[in-house]
Amino acid sequence: MGAYYDEIEIEDMAWDAAKGVFHYPCPCGDRFEISRRQLANYEDIATCPSCSLIIRVIFDPVRGGCILNGLGS
Repeated sequence: MGAYYDEIEIEDMAWDAAKGVFHYPCPCGDRFEISRRQLANYEDIATCPSCSLIIRVIFDPVRGGCILNGLGS
């Protein structure tokens, strides 16, 4: 994968229950998004649907599993 725009801790992202994604503001005005399923599959790339920027989400599935388990489906 190419260069990341930034690396963001999962704790710094907000949860959107309606869409089922964690999100973080993108400089283009939209937001980077990553789903619980992606995180559970050890994926760590959040994409912006409006531009080509990507961020790496820093998340420890062993330590941070409660983040995934404590949220609605």
